[in-house]
Parts: sequence; structure tokens; C-alpha cells
Amino acid sequence: MTREENIKKLQNENEALKKEVEHLKNEIIRLVNRNLALSERLEEDIELRRRTEVAVDILNGNIERQRNADLQDDAQLMALIELKVEAERPHLKPDFNAAELARLLGVSQERLNRLFRHQTIHRTPEAYIDNLRVLGALRMLREKPQWSIAAIAEESGIGNVRTLQRRVQEVVGMTPAEYRRLLTRDM
Repeated sequence: MTREENIKKLQNENEALKKEVEHLKNEIIRLVNRNLALSERLEEDIELRRRTEVAVDILNGNIERQRNADLQDDAQLMALIELKVEAERPHLKPDFNAAELARLLGVSQERLNRLFRHQTIHRTPEAYIDNLRVLGALRMLREKPQWSIAAIAEESGIGNVRTLQRRVQEVVGMTPAEYRRLLTRDM
């Protein structure tokens, strides 16, 4: 084969490679566009699923609210409160409040306030939640002697040491540290 034939052959191969590269570029562009389209459809599907879940949660909440609205008996509603609080322990979250308790039970806040005003030693749902937090803190002081007072304030839902100290002082007549020392002395 002559040199000119070799050059011509290489030029043809080069042209074929250029066409193949162009074809591969086009194929990559097609695949990227396809992936973008699939990604958009996936995002739409995820959004639709999220909306469906929210709708189901709202529907279930409305059904639960309707069911609980029928609880005219205060004792039944108090039992439901105790079951939900014991099972889910929502009071350990610092942002848990009376409105969240009403939502958890599926009753109006007015119904909840009326229940506490007439049927409990806690005059308000807020006082009930606060009492649960203090009791939880006292239990943690007893059961978790290695925890700091700040950690107990955080874990009990009270949030800060000053409030914990004030509330424990009101309930047991001593600071959390004194209460803990008393417990460890007796052990």
C-alpha cells in the first residue's frame, strides 16, 4: 500500500470516527434530555405523593376529630389524653403546647380548655403539660444521675436550667441539685 493510500485510508477512518463522535454526542444529548424529563416526572410524582399523604393525614385527622368530638364524657376524654400522652410523650418537645394537645386528641381547643377548667386539678392544659414536664424532670434526676441539669432541662421539654430550677423548687421545695443530692444520699 502506498503512502497516499495510507493517508486516504486514515482520512476515511478519521471521518468515520468524527461521525461516530458526533453520533455519540447526539446520543448523550438525547439521554441527558430523557433523564431530565424523567427527573421532572419523578419530582412531579414525589410532589403528588406528598400531597396525597397530606390529604390522607387531613382526612384521618378530621375522622379522628369527628370521633373525638363525640366524646361528651369528660372521663373518656381524660383517659384518651392519658393514653396519647403516655404512648407518644409529646410533652418532651419544648414546642408542644395546648393547641398541639388539642390537635393530637382531635378536639377543639375550647373543648380541651373546658375539660381542664371543670374536671382536673390542672386549671389549664398548659399547667397540665408543665406538670408533666416537671414530673419527667424529677424522674430523670432520679434515674439519670450522670446527666447534667441542663441536659435534663432540655430532655424534659422545659428547655432551660432557670425554669427547671424554679419549677422544681416550687414542686419539691428544693433545687434540682439539692433534690439529686437527697436522692443519692438515701441510696
